[in-house]
Amino acid sequence: MLAAVGVASVEELFTGIPEDIRRPDLHLPPALTEMEAAARLTELAGKNLQIAPGNSFLGAGSYSHYVPALVNQLLLRGELFTAYTPYQPEVAQGTLQVIYEFQSMVAALLGTEVANASLYDGATAVAEAVLMAIASVKKRERIVVAGTVHPHYREVLQTYVSGRHLEVTELALPEATSLLTSVNSIKAGLSDDVACVLIQYPNFYGGIEDVRAIADAVHEAGALLIVSTLPVPLGVLTPPGEMGADFVTAEGQSLGVAQSFGGPYVGLLGTRKSFVRQMPGRLAGIATDSEGKRGFVLTLQTREQHIRREKATSNICTNQGLMATAATIYMSALGPQGFREVAERCYQNAHYLADQITALPGYERAGDGEFFHEFVVKTPIAPSELNRKLAERGIVGGLDLGRYENALEGHWLLCATELNDRAAIDRLITALREI
Repeated sequence: MLAAVGVASVEELFTGIPEDIRRPDLHLPPALTEMEAAARLTELAGKNLQIAPGNSFLGAGSYSHYVPALVNQLLLRGELFTAYTPYQPEVAQGTLQVIYEFQSMVAALLGTEVANASLYDGATAVAEAVLMAIASVKKRERIVVAGTVHPHYREVLQTYVSGRHLEVTELALPEATSLLTSVNSIKAGLSDDVACVLIQYPNFYGGIEDVRAIADAVHEAGALLIVSTLPVPLGVLTPPGEMGADFVTAEGQSLGVAQSFGGPYVGLLGTRKSFVRQMPGRLAGIATDSEGKRGFVLTLQTREQHIRREKATSNICTNQGLMATAATIYMSALGPQGFREVAERCYQNAHYLADQITALPGYERAGDGEFFHEFVVKTPIAPSELNRKLAERGIVGGLDLGRYENALEGHWLLCATELNDRAAIDRLITALREI
């Protein structure tokens, strides 16, 4: 092989790469035995902040929820834990049925006609929905994004469209007195070159956007509406698909998936049947075999691994089957009533937290609209300092919003789920009084 390519040694293949980056000194420590390595990793893990359930008030896209024991117990079953893409339906009926049930429940949750499988997370689900909208509306290449959309989602979207002739217009952050996207600001950003508008509901700051009014304005301008949402709030809020959204995306981590230092998570995407040909990933459906028995199959496969690359809707190519399975077990275990009860408890705990914290001297809630389980507070002490002092007391505080928006310097994004009961909230309030 070396003779065929005209070199004398393997090393010569790499001579075009500068020496300093070809073989950098990695400064690796001496080799350890397995027992020594385990002891070292245990020592490093001990530096992590260990907190009791309910003592974390940090949300911002990843949420601490109670996961029923049966979710992880079932995930450990070999046929689920090791299952991969169901290329051969005759030996993958279980996997295909899980995907089918997952899609069915996600569609019901988002209020859409159809939902798919195989998206990485909430951020990439947003980006894929934008590409679907661009492909569905001809000769329009501008995307309008509300300033209340998760900043990480906006960054991922910019990465997705950077290699294409697409323009992203980000609307200004609303005043801290509202932190809600106004219909007038949406209308001001619309023109005949806008393919789609992206909003979040509840938005990054916890506010409940007026999806119906925004949908009417967007459709009147001939554009499509994409709504990024969260699963748990939809236990009590009207699903975006029922209020005029053309595409609904969500981060599925809240559905029985562990936070795991940031992943792996699972993205949710629902839409109208008229857009189904543009959906990325795969769709599982029901068919009948040669004996007339019900069977599950992949009825739509639009990734480049299955069809010609120029015909593919996306190169997203993960299975995410294990995370989707966790979400399916979680939703099945709770059922509609249990799901609603989780949402109601999140809502009640968050509002109790808001009442208690705004009663403290110097703390004032920003935004005057309705919220679900996240809200913004203006603090008398820098949020970063508050978080440091709370960590010393075994409590994880909220998100310092000044890291993302200069206008929100001194503002704190707090979250409460069903785990943040009254006792946990009272501990936080006591700690803030001491600080």
